[in-house]
Amino acid sequence: MHLSVGVTIRRTKSTISVEILRAALEGAKKTHIVYRANLNFEVVNRYLSLLKEKGLIEQRDNLYITTDKGREFQEIAKYLGM
Repeated sequence: MHLSVGVTIRRTKSTISVEILRAALEGAKKTHIVYRANLNFEVVNRYLSLLKEKGLIEQRDNLYITTDKGREFQEIAKYLGM
């Protein structure tokens, strides 16, 4: 796919959530998630709060780990091509 210079493609909330869950499959620090998902800390903080609230990710000390429920969500997203 060829994109013109200056064209911005916005990611959906679901796509961003899946990228964060994938980054944290084996456990990841917040900095790692920021780089893997190509987001800033403010955005990552909002998504981590939402994902924790929904039971898709959990925090253990300074690591974020995708839960079993989060793994299922991520697998469904993968199946759907997200």
